[in-house]
Amino acid sequence: MKKFKVPGLIIATLVIVGFFSFNNPNERYFEITRNLDIFSTLFKEVNAYYVDEINPNKLIKTGIDAMLASLDPYTNYIPEDDIEDYRTMTTGQYGGIGAIIGHRNGKNVIMMPYEGFPAHKAGLRIGDELLKVDDVDVVDKNTSEISQLLKGQANTKLKVTIKRYGADEPIDLDITREKIKINNVPYSGMVNEDIGYIKLSDFTTGAGKEVKKSLEKLKKQGATKIILDLRNNPGGLLNEAVNVSNVFINQGSEVVSTKGKVTDWNKTYKALNQPTDIEIPVVVLTSRRSASAAEIVSGVIQDYDRGVLVGERTFGKGLVQATRPLTYNSQLKITTAKYYIPSGRCIQAINYSQRNKDGSVGVIPDSLKSAFTTQNGRKVFDGGGVDPDYEVGPLPLAPITVSLITHGFIFEYALKYHYEHETIASAKDFNLSDEEFNAFVEWLQGKEYDYTTKVEKTIETLTKYAKTEKYYDKIKAEIKDLESRVMHNKEQDLIEFASEVKNVLEERITEHYYLVKGNFESSFDNDIQIQSAVEILQDTERFKSLLTVSAE
Repeated sequence: MKKFKVPGLIIATLVIVGFFSFNNPNERYFEITRNLDIFSTLFKEVNAYYVDEINPNKLIKTGIDAMLASLDPYTNYIPEDDIEDYRTMTTGQYGGIGAIIGHRNGKNVIMMPYEGFPAHKAGLRIGDELLKVDDVDVVDKNTSEISQLLKGQANTKLKVTIKRYGADEPIDLDITREKIKINNVPYSGMVNEDIGYIKLSDFTTGAGKEVKKSLEKLKKQGATKIILDLRNNPGGLLNEAVNVSNVFINQGSEVVSTKGKVTDWNKTYKALNQPTDIEIPVVVLTSRRSASAAEIVSGVIQDYDRGVLVGERTFGKGLVQATRPLTYNSQLKITTAKYYIPSGRCIQAINYSQRNKDGSVGVIPDSLKSAFTTQNGRKVFDGGGVDPDYEVGPLPLAPITVSLITHGFIFEYALKYHYEHETIASAKDFNLSDEEFNAFVEWLQGKEYDYTTKVEKTIETLTKYAKTEKYYDKIKAEIKDLESRVMHNKEQDLIEFASEVKNVLEERITEHYYLVKGNFESSFDNDIQIQSAVEILQDTERFKSLLTVSAE
């Protein structure tokens, strides 16, 4: 039986983690040596005597992942095989065709070809079913496997075989891969005659330049007010958070500082360039999934009272990661510091250093949060993300709408509509007529999209516990009456929530004609958070009041 040595990357990783574990150097180095010896001996014994043959790489990877998971979710081991994916995530660049693929109704289909990229130029459309990639059958493969087949070196060719709606025979398309740069700003445009909108979805290389360019473009188009949408933005590069903030604040202003155990790595980041515009009124949209770099920008705008935050409290990730090289071309992404925005607060919401007995971690309680002040003296708090100045959450979709989406009927009918209508109005102006919506309702006849509402599930739970605790016979009549009152009817729900279903269907239809642009512009009138931002920007006095102490 083969014997395996513990890879050098294990030693490097344990040394890095162990380095910060003890105050006394002699104690620290003794514990490092002792634990490495235990780990090495244990691994050899398992390899020699475990009943089944083991995969040493897989076993070591499991050990590393478990060790790092005890620290926080952001400290990760990146093996050589995953380096390219990591680079794509941080740079936004990869070699491929420039399209999103997804699984709908049991088929692998094109969800969105990005305009101007190889997939779009070759003629791939939303809804095209992928059958083969370079003669490799992909019908039964998952989207991750297909994505790997589509990616490759720039300027290399591939052939995809698709099945298109309404076509009798499969279609072969030749595509030349290109270096794909995913835009941090997938869309910018005018919401109305004087309010511009910038959607920032990532913080990879060039984010600051893209926001600056978008703002300049919108101002030329007549924008005198701006909505910066950071909803669901997971963050990214710290320096790009600085660059995006710099677009709206004065040169030399502090943006963020980092503080960790390695004091030589502590740093204060300031806006280095001339701002694009420090006067234009700004509303920043935030959500619970706005994190990291998105929270830095949100916090900077709030701390300097540069604009109004609208939406939900952000995620609360105030940790900074650095990448350290390991042996065999692998890397360690490790949390090295916490970041602090200009008011002095750290918005980290979870304390990973103090875990419960079961290993879980909890959010920092309100009693332990500290108050800070913005430039105008408004009170803000640390330890829980960035709170919006005006809180408004997205409207939840009705159960019937969710059911129609998850069962693929919205997607399927939008595809059908596209191939039956050569053109439509602009994305902002497109509306289904009552007759067209009724055709959709008629098309749904006989299709299975049943669902259980939360109220119905609650009644089921009530019935279960009533029977367990022997109260059911006493309240049986009331439960039956309640069931009859709330029992949903699909046809009735389609009437009651027709406006909502219609809006979602219109958004999916416009994507077919206008791609990403259609997705955004068709949603402007139906997005309650965007509409709230518009109302605030149009009311100058209200905008100013939200940035003053008296607004509290």
